[in-house]
Amino acid sequence: MSGNKMEATATAEVDEKLYSRQLYVMGHEAQRRMMASNALVIGLSGLGVEVAKNCILAGIRGLTLCDPYPPTSYDLGGNFYLSASDTKKNKNDTRAALCRDKLSELNPYVSVTVESGVSIDVLEGKDGIDNSILDPFTCVVVTIPLPDSTLLALNAKCRASGIAFICSRVHSVFGQIFCDFGDEFICVDKDGETPATSQLESLTVCTNDKKEKVLAGKVLEDQGRHGLETGDTIVLARLGNNAFGLEEKVEYQITSTGPFTFELLPSSSSSSVAVVDDLDLVAEEETRAVQGYITQVKKPVKLSFDSYEVALKKTPELLFDFAKFDRPPLLHAAFQALSRYCLEHNNELPQPGDAAAAREVLRTTQELYDDVSEQDERVVLHLASGSRAVLSPVCAAIGGMVGQEVLKACSGKFTPIPGFFYLDADECLPAELLPATEVTPSGSRYDSQIAVFGKKLQQDLLDLKYFLIGAGAIGCEMLKNWALMGVGCGDNGHVYVTDMDRIEKSNLSRQFLFRNTDINRFKSTCAADAAQNTMNSELNITAYQEKAAPDTEHLFGDEFYDRLDGVCTALDNVEARLYVDQRCLFYRLPLLESGTLGTKGNTQVVVPHLTEHYGATRDPPEKSIPVCTLKNFPNQIQHTLQWARDYFEGEFTQTATEVNSFIEQGPAYFESLQQSSPLETVQSIHRALVQERPESFDDCVVWARLKFEDLFHNQIRQLLHNFPPDQKTSSGTQFWSGSKRCPKALVFDETQKCEDALLTNHLDFVTAAANLRAAMFRIKGSTDPSKVTSVLKNVLVPDFLPCDGIKIAQTDEEAKQDNEQQQQAGGGDNYQMEELMSQLASKPSELAGFTLEPQEFDKDLDAHMAFVTACSNLRALNYQIPTEDVHRSRAIAGRIIPAIATTTALVTGLISLELYKLVQPHCNNKLENFKNGFVNLAVPFMTLSEPMPPAKTKSVLPSQKEEWNWTAWDSLDLPTTMINPTMGELIDYFETKYDGLEINMLSHGVSILFSFFASPIKVKQRKAMKMTDVITSINPRVTFSSTQKYLSLEVIACTKEDDEEVELPYLKLRIR
Repeated sequence: MSGNKMEATATAEVDEKLYSRQLYVMGHEAQRRMMASNALVIGLSGLGVEVAKNCILAGIRGLTLCDPYPPTSYDLGGNFYLSASDTKKNKNDTRAALCRDKLSELNPYVSVTVESGVSIDVLEGKDGIDNSILDPFTCVVVTIPLPDSTLLALNAKCRASGIAFICSRVHSVFGQIFCDFGDEFICVDKDGETPATSQLESLTVCTNDKKEKVLAGKVLEDQGRHGLETGDTIVLARLGNNAFGLEEKVEYQITSTGPFTFELLPSSSSSSVAVVDDLDLVAEEETRAVQGYITQVKKPVKLSFDSYEVALKKTPELLFDFAKFDRPPLLHAAFQALSRYCLEHNNELPQPGDAAAAREVLRTTQELYDDVSEQDERVVLHLASGSRAVLSPVCAAIGGMVGQEVLKACSGKFTPIPGFFYLDADECLPAELLPATEVTPSGSRYDSQIAVFGKKLQQDLLDLKYFLIGAGAIGCEMLKNWALMGVGCGDNGHVYVTDMDRIEKSNLSRQFLFRNTDINRFKSTCAADAAQNTMNSELNITAYQEKAAPDTEHLFGDEFYDRLDGVCTALDNVEARLYVDQRCLFYRLPLLESGTLGTKGNTQVVVPHLTEHYGATRDPPEKSIPVCTLKNFPNQIQHTLQWARDYFEGEFTQTATEVNSFIEQGPAYFESLQQSSPLETVQSIHRALVQERPESFDDCVVWARLKFEDLFHNQIRQLLHNFPPDQKTSSGTQFWSGSKRCPKALVFDETQKCEDALLTNHLDFVTAAANLRAAMFRIKGSTDPSKVTSVLKNVLVPDFLPCDGIKIAQTDEEAKQDNEQQQQAGGGDNYQMEELMSQLASKPSELAGFTLEPQEFDKDLDAHMAFVTACSNLRALNYQIPTEDVHRSRAIAGRIIPAIATTTALVTGLISLELYKLVQPHCNNKLENFKNGFVNLAVPFMTLSEPMPPAKTKSVLPSQKEEWNWTAWDSLDLPTTMINPTMGELIDYFETKYDGLEINMLSHGVSILFSFFASPIKVKQRKAMKMTDVITSINPRVTFSSTQKYLSLEVIACTKEDDEEVELPYLKLRIR
């Protein structure tokens, strides 16, 4: 792959709006390489269409479809662009031709064509292939079973021409992938991780183990480990003049000596990178404080692959499940045995339920692999019997992986699969082969699933009622899988989907149910329509545009959840996931959870009483940035971007909102101010309406220029006045050291470009700020540089002199104390407030009908990001922090989650396989049958593992001889006939059932309903009242909707004998 196939680079501009989230995975250069690459997909059954879909969404240059076979009913199990009517059409209608038009709709930038010059006889090895057909392609992908002779010929041609060759198959719940990218494939980034970066604290001259004089570096420990390995290459930035002659933007090789230390290699160690010179002139152990930055430089690596012929003779090494160490070699032999069966039976796979054919495949497997156990026999027999089946979840999982391998071939980014990889989900399968009558095809769109699982399970899938929360990338893929599986497609089945978001252009590169014409439509409605109209007209589906949260429990309440069989989340935030998790706990519903982060993905299946719930384990909370670091002592670009975004929201959002409230309410608005610093609010309103109110765009430019002076010159000079560059602390150390970087004031220069991002930040700031100001005041703006610069020539900037007596806090605690002291002092602030308020008193009547337009920050609006990027970079220049371009700034400031369609397809495929297990009694009561997954397509890496069981709490009940080990899934339940009892009836029932216990306290939320220390009169009154009446009598604001069936009560109970508290779960009370 080192030849022309990998050297082509697209010259076309990358559509950053469309590929926004994907660019944070692949990067611009890799995207351009993809945009210059063509791929050939041979086979358009379920797997082929998945691979094609993923490659088209990713934006390769062209995709050619080659499949001369007509569709069958088995194809409908995985090909979402074929319909039942397609199987009854003219046999000359091939799968490739039938799918082309719908595939081409996915991305207007990708050319999708059909190769009609390859016949069935060619693919089945009866005629030779015209090698010239392969010449235009960077990658060739085979996704259907073909004879080994055909695969060997294709692979040989690809190797000779520098074309990546991928071969993949799916049978039943089993999948195979093979990759051969040639002898010299150049991988430009083996793992896709962001280059490690750290801030230097010091450099020391020392002698290493080889008696060589070296420079030892130490990074700031409070910013984490440097993340470097021995042999890595780094570049340095913002070193200053104290770094032993080290140069910026020059590559140095390092030896890692610890998590926070490293050594720069001396001149004798490498000739390919820069060296450290003249250390002999420096004293041993001399240490110098350095505040520069180090950044890892990722180097290309050359990889070599085995041919298909060679790899067939080797044992596969990649594991997918650490509980199945012996499974890859078994499947390697079984897939070869299946190929031999086809060769000997006119290229036909075994019929479903054909026990004799399955036994023939097993015998061949035993010849190829001499360690076949009884359990292995079951696996091989199921593989053979269900080999014609094309299952959507398996196609999605394998198609996601294969799609990413194609992108690796086209872009040179990430590490390809070395040889063969196998995946199976045999836990889904029946314990024994089903009789032929149960799996015989009938021409149904569900023939594939019936061939594997039988007719009964198919009916169970049809009757499922599931709630899908989220209709983004994962939601779209899930609806596709469910439509093909038949979930909710029966007379008693239903799918409910909700998502409050609307479709944006950036969604289209991975949310494949949407098109350009759908932009601004609700995701849930559009996704539901597409799944029903395009994929399965029998799908019963209802779309909502609401979030799943406490304030929508009138919609998604007891009656709603009571009718469900399970819930699937397709959410992008932890808070919403935790809420849904609590709902599933309460209603004891299974939960299918999955998520992605670039090439990484995870799945978790939650089964009532069998596994832990989603919220049982949580990641530690994200560390917040101290306010004083943001305000005065930033040292990372993340700090300056957060500061810029905070400034945006304060200046262009909050100010406008406060002004509008003041105009609407008049002076009464000031009386409603409850914040700690009302003076700041009054000053903000006064500036907007009196002191700095613009009348034209020119006024906005002047305002923006003066803001530049205030933020990046005056405030910095004041800070340096308070803390001069040479100031020392009480302990004698330099104040400006470690993470405190000494700033410098900027002098405005409209032509200045920063050295890192090469942006004209000075002019960009003024232009963006002026336009945001104009938009806020409903004034027509302009981004014409000549217009802005013509105004700037006439701006008079007042001179600035730092003042004594202005206190600047060094820590958040010091800032808090200063604020409290100012509030206690009061006086001066009150007088100033009264003066400003008197000047504003007449404004509401003068401005009747006038409002400002708050500018709500949106990371996808270029005008907003232009301001935030320029503002952040200017702040970074103040503190000698490397700057960033708009693309990278958008990711950090907007907290964008990198995303790509391949990972999404993979995780939804894996989690959909768990749904098969949930509906089968022989599967859903054993923990070892279920699998959680973690994948990283960049490496590549996949691991499936058993879920954790729920944590148990031990309680000893006097009335029971054995201890009660209860979990978060348990509750204290009343008889179904006890509906909304009186409090007395409830207490009596409890103390009778749990003889030896007595209730000390009963509560609902924050309301105590009963306690041992309460007034006997109140207790007597409440015991006679219905439980709902007790609750509303204590808290009248509580209401119970007509659809609410249950209440959750907390119980504190003690033993009567020794008054020892017994820990109990909550009490679930039915009220209607």
